[in-house]
Amino acid sequence: MTVTHDLVQIDGSLGEGGGQILRTSLSLSVISGRAFHITKIRSSRKKPGLMAQHLAAVDAAAEISAARLEGATLHSTELSFIPTKIKSGRYKFNIQTAGSSSLVLQTIFLPLSRAGSASSFQITGGTHVPWSPCYHYLALQWLPYLLKIGFDADLTLEKAGFFPQGGGQVRGTIRPAASLTPLEIEQRGKLLSIEGISAVANLKTEIAERQKRQALGRLLKSLIGLGSLPIRIRIVELSSYGKGTFLLLKGNFENGSCCFFSLGEIGKPAERVADEAVDEFLRFLETDGAVDPYLADQLMLPLILTGGTSRIRTSEISAHLLTNAAVLDAFRPGCINIQGHPGKSGTIVIHPWIG
Repeated sequence: MTVTHDLVQIDGSLGEGGGQILRTSLSLSVISGRAFHITKIRSSRKKPGLMAQHLAAVDAAAEISAARLEGATLHSTELSFIPTKIKSGRYKFNIQTAGSSSLVLQTIFLPLSRAGSASSFQITGGTHVPWSPCYHYLALQWLPYLLKIGFDADLTLEKAGFFPQGGGQVRGTIRPAASLTPLEIEQRGKLLSIEGISAVANLKTEIAERQKRQALGRLLKSLIGLGSLPIRIRIVELSSYGKGTFLLLKGNFENGSCCFFSLGEIGKPAERVADEAVDEFLRFLETDGAVDPYLADQLMLPLILTGGTSRIRTSEISAHLLTNAAVLDAFRPGCINIQGHPGKSGTIVIHPWIG
């Protein structure tokens, strides 16, 4: 990745080669005002190029920054993006598939927090779909950390959207961020409590009960040495056009937190949905990570906008995190320093950059 005459050149096949390379580039481009040109978009995927959810992120970023585009078409593997000025407003974005609304939201969140006034948004698409943070992960894990840093926003789930129907709807308001504070989360401390959600949409609540029962049984057995640790899993029935189910677990520690979830699908027993989330939770406890790898990845970009250096201890240095760090480095060399080995726990040092 190189910069030529202030145009950032991005290789979309870098690292794990997914759509996050594009989305991070979009956010950084709008924030910094620097144009970028990306090639080989998702070239290693079964269906390369821009899919509906990636185009939705491109169009959303372009709308909030009055950007000029070249190559913004379905299946395109090359794109030029030239932003002008971030503008607040009342926005509606429709992915028109079960593509992830969460990933579109994360693309526009930081840029709109730097606009001159508050913006409202409505995003229609998938809210609980594979390969992306579900709405409840954002609401319970991601957003609280963003608020702690100093960002100002709220989110509301109007309707859940599961694969393949989609049709979910997330609303919210993003207000200008004032002073942003770096984070130091290197020691997670004692596990204080576990909270969870076992949810269904247009399915019998018995399925949610089975998920909850399986998760509680395994957690109580595995954490027997922790005494009377509070574990609370809520049963939730979601409004949705389609059918769906998930189980989410969040661990609250003295200084950090972790959050994992699993989605149901046709033919997948409720017990396996619970087991997948519990397995990830227990694997996290075996490490010295202060936050889960998904959050560590998602905090890098907001933390470069603070006024100081941040240090985050993650339970895993994932390929996704390393790829995301490389994109950040393309726009601002040296802003990310990763201490540790891929696949193991490690520390991410994030240096400030006000673009």
